[in-house]
Amino acid sequence: MRAMSFELRDRDLLGRIGRLETKGGLVETPAFMPVVNPVSQIIPPKRMREEFGCDIIITNSYLIKKHFEGIDLEVHRLLDYDGVVTTDSGAYQILVYGEVDTSPEEIVEFQKRIGADIAVILDIPTGWGETRKKVEWTVEETLKRAEAALPLIKGDDTLWVGPVQGGIHLDLVERSARIIGSMPFQIHALGSPTEVMENYRFPVLVDMIMAAKRNLPPDRPFHLFGAGHPMMFSLAIALGCDLSDSAAYALYARAGRYLTPLGTKRLENMSYLPCSCPVCRRHDAKELKEMLKGERIRMLTEHNLHVSMAEVETVKQAIAEGTLWELLETRSRGHPALASALRRLYVYRDELEQGSPSYKGRGIFLFDSWSLARPAITRHVRRIRTQYRPPEAIKKLLLVPAPERRPFNRSQEYSVLVSAIEELLGSEAPSVHVCFYAAPFGVIPVELSETYPLSQFEIAEPLDRETLKFTAENVAIYVADSMYSEVFVFKGTDLLDALVEDNCREICEEHKKKLTVAVVPQPWEREGVERLTAVLKGPPD
Repeated sequence: MRAMSFELRDRDLLGRIGRLETKGGLVETPAFMPVVNPVSQIIPPKRMREEFGCDIIITNSYLIKKHFEGIDLEVHRLLDYDGVVTTDSGAYQILVYGEVDTSPEEIVEFQKRIGADIAVILDIPTGWGETRKKVEWTVEETLKRAEAALPLIKGDDTLWVGPVQGGIHLDLVERSARIIGSMPFQIHALGSPTEVMENYRFPVLVDMIMAAKRNLPPDRPFHLFGAGHPMMFSLAIALGCDLSDSAAYALYARAGRYLTPLGTKRLENMSYLPCSCPVCRRHDAKELKEMLKGERIRMLTEHNLHVSMAEVETVKQAIAEGTLWELLETRSRGHPALASALRRLYVYRDELEQGSPSYKGRGIFLFDSWSLARPAITRHVRRIRTQYRPPEAIKKLLLVPAPERRPFNRSQEYSVLVSAIEELLGSEAPSVHVCFYAAPFGVIPVELSETYPLSQFEIAEPLDRETLKFTAENVAIYVADSMYSEVFVFKGTDLLDALVEDNCREICEEHKKKLTVAVVPQPWEREGVERLTAVLKGPPD
């Protein structure tokens, strides 16, 4: 088997920009592979590359074998395409029709003979709604076929794909991924997600992808079969899918459906074309509707492919600048099922954080509780719990609401507070540790207030209940884990302040810590700060 070269160039969330070397050339990932029908194709593959930027396509080796067997052929010449060609094995036909007129060994040898750059073994796809017993069989049979294929592809310069099966049975997906990941395939793929996506079960898709990704070698590209709607590209790529394929761009066109990054529209209901692709700049909605059916299908096919390719570039740019989460949130508003999938990411926040770089050179935008799974938030909460320790000599914790100005330690409010503490406490001032509390991060020690992202974020107000609760709970966790003997809460008058007080009171009672609460004067008047300082100092001896 060919030694696989997959170079990581950039990353954000679990999404990554990479360079995959094949015998047919380099492919930059993430990449969308439009399905090319070898028998009847509306847009010629050569034009796909020259005008649409499709440097990699996928075609069906089973259909080529069925219609062209006996002809001396090479797949690039057959398709008149000089880019990278991936060939599927006929597994989709098994899913739809139940069987194919070939064997796993025959289709492997055929794909080698026609010169595919990337090829897939003939696996057994897991159908939607199958019994667990049937699903177990699809997993085991696919693994047997994968094992049997290894001697056949040894020494071959094609990159071979080892599919993962199991469907919605996540334990079977995990088993399948672990075993096939131990085999020397250069690429892996999640099999059988098409029906999950067709039924808009995007939260289930999130679970399936993560079950596979957790158990596969991270240095191998990952392919999501059948992912062709641009509205879900950002989700798939954010979860670590490097390749995807679909014929949706053509199938939707035949049904008069117009793809957008936020969903699908029916041409018959459109008055305008909200797109800047060549098709939509040359024609208006009325002209498209009045075209002959064949010409209208061709125009819609071209538009749909333009939109799909442009969305991949949009996702790549988001990865490069560190805004993939913002793009993901924007796209998730296109359909409630996508919004549910975004919320499902909270379960996998640790994996998202581990795969994301610590800093991408820009601040972050926080809109509501959907943003709580952002890696920057997860990373801060984890580091405060596991890596941060206040100075050992400090026994008093002073929690104050975060001022509007950032960094917080450069605000006027903090300056007034520190001056009063130093003036009125004198030599006892170093015994007081000032920490801010701010949504959504929880506790922000003053000495960390300038570190990323604690002063490089913008958050929408008013805060929703989930964000308020998340913040107050993390404040309480910090207090519970700390070695402070006394806790002072200098609180404001909004709901977050009340929740922080309630949580701190409960934790302090549980852990036998002394708690004192005082209300922040508005706006931080000297007299109020002095009253608090007197409380910090304690009663005279």
